[in-house]
Amino acid sequence: MSGKEHSAPHGVAAPAIDQERRRFQRIHLQVPLFVRGKDEQKEQFMELAKTLDISALGAFIACPRALMINEIVTLTIPSPSITSSALVPVGMPPIQARVKRQQHAGDVYLVGVEFLKPLG
Repeated sequence: MSGKEHSAPHGVAAPAIDQERRRFQRIHLQVPLFVRGKDEQKEQFMELAKTLDISALGAFIACPRALMINEIVTLTIPSPSITSSALVPVGMPPIQARVKRQQHAGDVYLVGVEFLKPLG
């Protein structure tokens, strides 16, 4: 038996060889964010969207606007001003991301983006 073959007891399914091979684990986390970019008419836009899951390398978001594949967008997570203390960070800096895929789903677009710089 080669190193890639899996043995399993009769009647028990062996794990698929082509299972997801992500470098970083995805976290199912819904966070509101603003998506800024240019649409197909090259007009600037800003839309309120939310993450469905996120990893260090990218995110899957629900956005009310169709985005262009391979377009660079800016993602900004709004942060309420809880305190003016210097001990609490003001907010997270904007994240640059490239649109990799999308599909229409009802009244939103499900968009996969890849961060230009990994988080962390």
